[in-house]
Amino acid sequence: MSRINLVDPVSATGPSAELLGEIRSAFGVAPNMFRAVASSPAALASMWGSFGALGKGRLGAKLGEQIAVAVADRNDCHYCLAAHTALGRKAGATAEEMTAAQHGKSSDPKTAAALTFAQKLVEARGQVSDADVRTLRDAGFDDEDVVEIIAHVALNLFTNYINVALAVPVDFPGVKLVREAA
Repeated sequence: MSRINLVDPVSATGPSAELLGEIRSAFGVAPNMFRAVASSPAALASMWGSFGALGKGRLGAKLGEQIAVAVADRNDCHYCLAAHTALGRKAGATAEEMTAAQHGKSSDPKTAAALTFAQKLVEARGQVSDADVRTLRDAGFDDEDVVEIIAHVALNLFTNYINVALAVPVDFPGVKLVREAA
C-alpha cells in the first residue's frame, strides 16, 4: 500500500489534472508513480518534462530504458524495474538485453560502457574519475552524450526514490531484481 495518496486522474484539479491527462494519453492509463507524484504539481511537471526532454535526446529510447533498469536494480526499485523493462521491450530491446542491463552488461560495447558508467555514477554518488569519462569517450560518446547519460541516471534516481520511499504499488508486469536473485 502506498505511503501517500494516489491522485485520481478523474477527480484531479489544476496543473496535476492537465499533466495526468497528458500522461494518460501517452500510456493509455495514468501509472501509479505519476499518480503519487501528482500530489505536487511542481514535481509532476519536473518529472514529466524530464521524460519528454530525454525521450527526444540523442541516446534513444532503448538505451534510456537500459540505463533505467541498471539504475533501478542498484536502488532496489521494483516499480522502476518493472516499468522500464516493459518500456524497453516496447523500444525494441529483447528480454535478454533488459536482463543483461540490470547487471550493467550488454553485448554491444558502446551500450556496455554507458551501463557501466551509469552504475558507477549511482554507486559512487557522482564521484566518477577522469578514466570513467574517458572510457565513455573511447566507446564513442561525446560531451552531449555524457551529459545525457548523467541526466538519465538523475531522472531515474528521482523516480526510484519516489517509488521506494512512498511504496508505490507496481502496476506493470513484475520483474525480479538481480540483487534478490543472487
